[in-house]
Amino acid sequence: MKRNWNFPKAFLFDLDGVLIDSEPLHGQAWKETAALFDLNLTLEQLKLLRGKRRIDCANELVKLIPKTVEAKDLLDRHRPISRQLILRAQAMQGAESLVERCHKNNIPMALVTSSSAESFQIKTTQHKWMNLFSVIVLGDEKLLAKGKPAPDPYLLAAKKLNIAPQECWAVEDSIAGVSSALEAGCFVFFLKENHNKIPKKEVFDQHKNLKQINHLKEIEKILNEYRINKAY
Repeated sequence: MKRNWNFPKAFLFDLDGVLIDSEPLHGQAWKETAALFDLNLTLEQLKLLRGKRRIDCANELVKLIPKTVEAKDLLDRHRPISRQLILRAQAMQGAESLVERCHKNNIPMALVTSSSAESFQIKTTQHKWMNLFSVIVLGDEKLLAKGKPAPDPYLLAAKKLNIAPQECWAVEDSIAGVSSALEAGCFVFFLKENHNKIPKKEVFDQHKNLKQINHLKEIEKILNEYRINKAY
């Protein structure tokens, strides 16, 4: 199979919607929070929040709420709702297998998530395989000037691994996350859902460093092909 990318020196994984099936729960939490302020969020509006930090989501919603509200007020109401919901988060199909395979084959891995430290702890406590990551970049990381869609999170993860972002494969499921990883210079696997295809208007729709996939097993299949060709 002819490709325009090389075998990765590292994998950079998003968390929500890639490794943990928490995106629907996050959407529900924001929808319930917005309703407390008389705002009925549409599916399209919820999609725009995917992959972003809590503070960035709150700042977006403040613009939509018909009355004067501070982002802090939103976050204070959102926190307990979110905590209860994300306790239900389960692993995405194929996630544990892919992470364990990378670890077994000594491929460095970083987790690049917009989740706060508190949220990350709640979502991952029952998933012991999360301990296999050597680097974790969180949404409230002090070294981050900006979150996704800015490239900062992926640039920081690559820096911590001491590997050029151009030599990393990133796995994302949101437009914000894909934008972040591409701008950082990574090759990106976009884990899409039927309702989450990249809009044709997006400038990276035909980006040479982007591949859309339907399941994480597709990445394992690609790794198998490299193994046959003795790339690792």
